[in-house]
Amino acid sequence: MTNRLADTLSPYLRAHADNPVDWYPWGEAAFAEARRRDVPVMISIGYSTCHWCHVMARESFSDPGTAAQLNAGFVAVKIDREEHPDVDAAFMSAAAAFTRNLGWPLTVFTTPDARTFYAGTYWPGSARGGMPSFREVLTAVQEAWTQRRAQVSESADAVADALRAASVSAPSPLPDAAQLRTAAEVIASREDSLFGGFGGAPKFPVAPTLQFLQAVGRDDIADRALAAMASSELRDADGGFFRYATQRDWTVPHYERMLTDNAQLIDVALAADRDDVARGIAAFLLEVLRRDGGAFGSAQDSESWIDGERSEGGYYRRLAEDRTDLEPPTVDGKVLTGWNGLAIGALARAGAALDEPLWVDAAAAAARAVLKVNRDAHGHLVRSSLDGTPSGAVATRADIGLLADGLFALAVATGEVEWAVAAQEVLASDVQADPVLEAQAVARAADESDGDLPSGTAALAAAHLAAWTLGAGEEHRTAASDLLSAVAGRAVAEPFAYGATLRAATRLARVPRQIVVVTDTPDGALAGAARAADADVAVVVSAAQAQAFADAGFGLFEGKGTDAAVEAAYDCTGFVCQLPVTDASEIARAR
Repeated sequence: MTNRLADTLSPYLRAHADNPVDWYPWGEAAFAEARRRDVPVMISIGYSTCHWCHVMARESFSDPGTAAQLNAGFVAVKIDREEHPDVDAAFMSAAAAFTRNLGWPLTVFTTPDARTFYAGTYWPGSARGGMPSFREVLTAVQEAWTQRRAQVSESADAVADALRAASVSAPSPLPDAAQLRTAAEVIASREDSLFGGFGGAPKFPVAPTLQFLQAVGRDDIADRALAAMASSELRDADGGFFRYATQRDWTVPHYERMLTDNAQLIDVALAADRDDVARGIAAFLLEVLRRDGGAFGSAQDSESWIDGERSEGGYYRRLAEDRTDLEPPTVDGKVLTGWNGLAIGALARAGAALDEPLWVDAAAAAARAVLKVNRDAHGHLVRSSLDGTPSGAVATRADIGLLADGLFALAVATGEVEWAVAAQEVLASDVQADPVLEAQAVARAADESDGDLPSGTAALAAAHLAAWTLGAGEEHRTAASDLLSAVAGRAVAEPFAYGATLRAATRLARVPRQIVVVTDTPDGALAGAARAADADVAVVVSAAQAQAFADAGFGLFEGKGTDAAVEAAYDCTGFVCQLPVTDASEIARAR
């Protein structure tokens, strides 16, 4: 059979279009059908490069008997977590009431009004190792629904009540420099002194945490972690990094490769002076993940076809020279707004720092593609697109913040004010709530931890700080402060889970250093010294570009470059600038 997934804009959903399961995509229609039939909803959440999602699809969703049981007793909904991250987060919060082993595939059972009453992750096609089969789980849920409906409702109510209570939090004072150092030391105490990084297995790059450590002066820990990862199996022969290692010593990778991890690790590598690592990752982004039109796909799969069979990691375990005759793992071509923002910012910063103008050009091409394509009929940003067609999924707070931050970085790298103006427009966008979550009044905890990429709060705060640093106005600093104060208490108490939040708080706690070089030779010694300096922003512009920034309301550029015949660098601390200098040696590298 062909179900309702064939025409969706998610490669993950399309991969399930030929399942015998009568799938619905995420939407009100599924819940309306469940109410009509008076059956529970089975929600399956995953993504296209998720190995165990593939396994469960082969074992259960492709099995006619399992599909018949699902179709008879449930309404089945398939969700791409990358397309609907807020939906995923809502049901992940609910699933935590039933299992500690959270991850994907995420399998959630709800009432027809979307209240969760049971959840888990992967269940095998046949019972093994003390784990029931998926069909046994379906049978148990059906029995509970038909024979113990009152208990099911009580369980759903209890989960909803707990999530509503967890969503309430009071603002806290922002951490000062001493508290930020203490937070860094708490993280440092978790370092794996033998293999680098943090914890045992599985072991993740945790780029937001590494970036916070670099921001607060604990570069040593980040340097050791990056060095360990870069010399391990976690780094592929082409320079791209895998999602995580299943062993403490960074061996036996989980072979999917995400745009998020790799984009953020470019910045970690730059700060660690590991230009070789940054160059390798940039090559992976440009040669593997870049799509027609200039934007970047979300990930490369862990599986590929080898000798007529699906192989998990087999392609990557070959030497680079032995891969030429193999079909590479597919790339999920879904263009995610915020994830592309991460890539735009990373490539812009790295291109400027390492004198790679083609990287900056690639960042600009991605920016143009996202700003043009990832919009609905009313011009509002959406979460994603596929092959030039925008999805109906709304843009999240993280999408808005990450894209705006990337555009500000592109403005700094190019000296072109159009990108800063576009960033301000993005930052001013209204954030739309997921309409189905709102219609169903799905309770969800306010989990603003950063995880493997910045939360919406951290992303928006960082973008506002980028705007403020360029002189867009004190209201941006106030906005960042308000955002961060809402989660500051949790961030200080659990620093490892709030790396991006604490990094933004670090920027708030210190006076920024801003360097503006006005020159007609952007590759000259003065510009090079500015880019090499430890500064929050170092921008190289012509006199005309400086005036364009000033005219657009970016106060950092006011009065600079008025003498178009003179090349000069302005070294500023909190918008208070020293006398301009013309000798590169007068720009101190350190603050």
